[in-house]
Amino acid sequence: MAIEAGSKAPDFELKNQHGELVRLSDFRGEKNVVLLFYPFAFTGVCTGELCALRDELPKFVNDDVQLLAVSNDSPFTLRVFADQEGLEYPLLSDFWPHGETSRAYGVFDEEKGCAVRGTFVIDKEGVVRWTVVNALSDARDLNEYVKALGQL
Repeated sequence: MAIEAGSKAPDFELKNQHGELVRLSDFRGEKNVVLLFYPFAFTGVCTGELCALRDELPKFVNDDVQLLAVSNDSPFTLRVFADQEGLEYPLLSDFWPHGETSRAYGVFDEEKGCAVRGTFVIDKEGVVRWTVVNALSDARDLNEYVKALGQL
């Protein structure tokens, strides 16, 4: 089961595509966070979703909001993917221990070995305020994130 709205968001520490450590708690008291889990880099639906976020980036990375995208790919894979697609926001690697953060949020598919499409809007106090989980093949609607952020 995915973490529900009203729950405290589990903290994590993951490497981004540049090998830098990123902690959810680093944004506490500073920014709301859109935490987006996706199955794998270089796949059709994932690439489409992440490029759509890139194209609307000022809505998701600004003085009030930080976008964090998490997959179970290695940081090295994420670096090549980010460079190829022009993704300048943090792509976080939940590679090892494999899927630990995805499991903490209840979005790890044990059978497939990857995260499903889970999105969590987390407020500045670290509380999940909105969530949606889609099947692996179903892209998410970015407008829903914008609406959820507008309600914070």
